Amino acid sequence: MSQPLPPEHRQPKCAKCRKKPVSADYRPFCSKRCADADLGQWLTGSYAIPGAPADEAEEAAPQGRPDADEDR
Repeated sequence: MSQPLPPEHRQPKCAKCRKKPVSADYRPFCSKRCADADLGQWLTGSYAIPGAPADEAEEAAPQGRPDADEDR
């Protein structure tokens, strides 16, 4: 039976394409292309964090006095 590789010998795979090893320059991606593709998905809204839309979240916030730290 084979033994697991020690951490210093492991090569993590690209977070986008999952094919190539991670490059130190573009960590956690293998290349600028994969890094840019991932950024493009964030900017176009392909990735989303589940929850109420921002408009509804603001309406649900208490309507009290603004944060006291702003007065200082």
